[in-house]
Amino acid sequence: MSPEQPAGAHPGDLIAGFIDRRIAMSPQARQGPVIAGLCGAQGIGKSTISRRLVGELAARGYRALVIGLDDLYLPRRAREELAATVHPLLRIRGVPGTHDVGLGLSLLQAAAAGDPIALPLFDKATDDRLPRERWKIAEPRPDIILLEGWCVGALPQAPADLREPVNALERREDPDGTWRHFVNDQLAGPYQRLFGTLDMLILLAAPDFEIVATWRGQQEQQLLDEVGSGGHAPHVMNQAEIARFVLHYERITRHILAEMPERADLVLRLDRDRQVIGIEQRP
Repeated sequence: MSPEQPAGAHPGDLIAGFIDRRIAMSPQARQGPVIAGLCGAQGIGKSTISRRLVGELAARGYRALVIGLDDLYLPRRAREELAATVHPLLRIRGVPGTHDVGLGLSLLQAAAAGDPIALPLFDKATDDRLPRERWKIAEPRPDIILLEGWCVGALPQAPADLREPVNALERREDPDGTWRHFVNDQLAGPYQRLFGTLDMLILLAAPDFEIVATWRGQQEQQLLDEVGSGGHAPHVMNQAEIARFVLHYERITRHILAEMPERADLVLRLDRDRQVIGIEQRP
């Protein structure tokens, strides 16, 4: 990786410039859109950065489509079935095994073929997928598809690394490792097929895992503000619930921060205020 000094620019601007340069460097004409993966811990600002990135790419003449991994979460009923048949922790959305990977692959294939697609929407306030009639119709034939999510591009861990629990949640609720082995197997199988479609991988690197609970709390407050005092948001979490919730993500988040920087095409290192403090890119 070659380090660069951050210029104080918005992450979306930096990523747009990187993608533009990579496309310009490609000597052969492409068939279909460039598919870029954007990985970053919960609450780091992937959705906000993605919106800025779409505008910056448009200014450079590219039509960009964003597919969020969060919108591929299985409906609550399907996760309840997993909880009943595999492990109770799978009721909680987020880890590999709780997404509809087949839907994600079909969306990428249809978009790459220039077919019109409807983008699914997941409502975190109700913890369920919205009905199909409320999905968004995407403009056809994008030049760039951005697949963004907290574990996009992640690799599975070695079996030996799964033996010891990483936190109190795993010690108390997954003492025999059933949940974490299932999650790792999903990451090793279906998710690698999804991530195998990526032409480039971009990592927004948090300074540490400990900041994730703070960032996630800010997201929950924003969600509550958007719903409003008269709205219905039974699944907006309080601080204690957030602290437990992020433990589901700790193992893979720490794994990503340890191993992905060496292989990602672009790494933006962010501080606790989400400001870029370092840039690394593969030549």
